[in-house]
Amino acid sequence: MTDLAFVVGHGFTNHVRKPFVARVLHRFARHGGVVALDFRGHGRSGGRSTVGGDEVHDLAAGVALARDLGYRRVATVGFSMGASVALRHAGLHEDRPDAVAAVSAPSRWWVRDTVAMRRVHWLLEQPHGRLAARALGVRLAPPWETVPESPLEVVHRITPTPLLIVHGEQDHYFGPAHAVALHRAAGGDAELWLEPGVRHAESSMTPALVDRIATWLDDRTQHPTDRTESRR
Repeated sequence: MTDLAFVVGHGFTNHVRKPFVARVLHRFARHGGVVALDFRGHGRSGGRSTVGGDEVHDLAAGVALARDLGYRRVATVGFSMGASVALRHAGLHEDRPDAVAAVSAPSRWWVRDTVAMRRVHWLLEQPHGRLAARALGVRLAPPWETVPESPLEVVHRITPTPLLIVHGEQDHYFGPAHAVALHRAAGGDAELWLEPGVRHAESSMTPALVDRIATWLDDRTQHPTDRTESRR
């Protein structure tokens, strides 16, 4: 049995049974154990989505489950909304993962500078939009009473936990400037990959890119003695 688990958080409106999400999960499973969860208000989970606020508790439960299952190394991987959750979890939660990968992450809230995000805000803010979200399988909580810390505000707290920021240069939800800002704010040894030709989140992931992310997380979570043994 491998001692590495990937705890994977999906993007807004997605869930683990969507075909392109499932393909990503199966690819990660070639490299270790996978704990895949439906965030609250999505898929088979109960509750209502807070679009990145309270979902840190969902991801924390996934990390705790991976540790309870006996995995010695636990890495979190988030996509889009799930990436904001992974960053906030690693920066704020006591039980940190051993490494983090954030793919297609927003750096801040209320992004409206792309057509795709203006559509998302219509879903979140307009009565007809909230009904449409339910038709898409997402059950929304009321708007935030207290604004949670944005990824940009907490990313510096992740150090010294290894952090990988992955972003498509053709991302049509959040432009690459979000990734650059997060990388700059993270400091430490955070690593940034700007991927040519790649668009947004799970649906843009190729098997090769998933393999690269998994390999990076595997390498960064090994102790120096483990690295020596694995390369003999």
